[in-house]
Amino acid sequence: MKSTRRSSPTQTIAVRPFQYGGAKRRDLFCDRVSLASLAREYGTPLYVYSATNIRQRVQLFADAFSGMRHTVCYSVKANSNLSILRLLGDLKTGFDIVSGGELERVRQASKASLRRVVFSGVGKTAAEIDAALAAKILVFNVESAAELDLLEQRARHLRERAPVALRVNPDVFAETHPYISTGMTEHKFGVEMRTATALYRQAARSKYLNPIGVSVHIGSQIRSAEPFGQALRRVNDLVRELKSAHGIEIRHIDAGGGLGISYKLETNDAERDEFDPATEVKAYAKQIREALESFPGELLLEPGRFIIAQAGALVTRVLHEKRNGKKTFVVTDAGMNDLIRPALYQAYHAILPLRQRDKEKSAAVDVVGPVCETGDFFARDRKLPPVASGDFVAVLDAGAYGMSLSSNYNSRPRAAEVLVDGRTHRLIRRRETMRDLLAVEQILLRK
Repeated sequence: MKSTRRSSPTQTIAVRPFQYGGAKRRDLFCDRVSLASLAREYGTPLYVYSATNIRQRVQLFADAFSGMRHTVCYSVKANSNLSILRLLGDLKTGFDIVSGGELERVRQASKASLRRVVFSGVGKTAAEIDAALAAKILVFNVESAAELDLLEQRARHLRERAPVALRVNPDVFAETHPYISTGMTEHKFGVEMRTATALYRQAARSKYLNPIGVSVHIGSQIRSAEPFGQALRRVNDLVRELKSAHGIEIRHIDAGGGLGISYKLETNDAERDEFDPATEVKAYAKQIREALESFPGELLLEPGRFIIAQAGALVTRVLHEKRNGKKTFVVTDAGMNDLIRPALYQAYHAILPLRQRDKEKSAAVDVVGPVCETGDFFARDRKLPPVASGDFVAVLDAGAYGMSLSSNYNSRPRAAEVLVDGRTHRLIRRRETMRDLLAVEQILLRK
């Protein structure tokens, strides 16, 4: 999404679209639609997203970066549903991709957005590079000398000139989970700052490469704005050096993504974490603006989680309650194959019943799934109001890295997805069937 104009002041928006409403404010809604009604209509497990919340989050970046030439390139890996990509494409966002499959998803959802695609990732194949060159994408974020050589070979073969940005590693520490930290020299991503200049000079000498950008990404789920400023100041120094010492003019800087959210419930004193989306984006923008104050080109931003995570929830049905000694387990029909973040990252997700009852006293329980793994849990020792077999609960903030990381482990069909827009809703992915799972396999015939 490009913007050079002043936008109207950002309005205060709800952190999440999931709020209690209806009679006596007992039923959990997404926008104006009851989640229980969706669960009954489409079954569970069920992913539900708010189109309104997605639009609001995109607008926050337009407001915070108004007056500065910029493009928001949504990170497709966060949630790659075609209808969500179409919604974002209609908002004139670009897209950050990391595979040929994601490139094809953008093509199917919003062909006009292909020229706003940034191709990142450490392991691009020749076939993926060829497809991206044919699609005339905005830029390749190159992460190694070997990849630069491969890109030049494929561009020469296709008689194209590939637009190049090197993903540099600024060696900036960002406090986050070690699995999603990417900005240090010991990580697999990017090239060292000290070797970047030589690679830019190599690209500038090639008739098949066009070095036009610098890219940086220091990690995901970062809750402090300062590391972004530190990284971009180092990038801006490199940009100045490339122009003054080598005559290489950089036309855009890609600040990457990684701006984090709160997974806590702001309305619960026991889990309180002050979080206002507009304030977070403004602080992020302030750091980047100050770091790039003298840069005359275009800024690329790659938010994924911040745009989609809190717009989505996973709705699941309680199968039964089980007691083992002093432990109480609430067993649901969703499992780690539907939402792996708690098992993979020890991630916290707030869980709410879809129906509040009077005078409920919370008790500590483990909320677990049916998958045959001890790691199949959504919460441990979490205080929840009593629930019974057949009740529904919502696992919040599941819009990012929920469905996109789901699997068919234990031969479980993947969940359905629904997009809510105000008072309306529609199915954007049907529930998988066993026929879907078995269709790609073949049984070897006995001789």
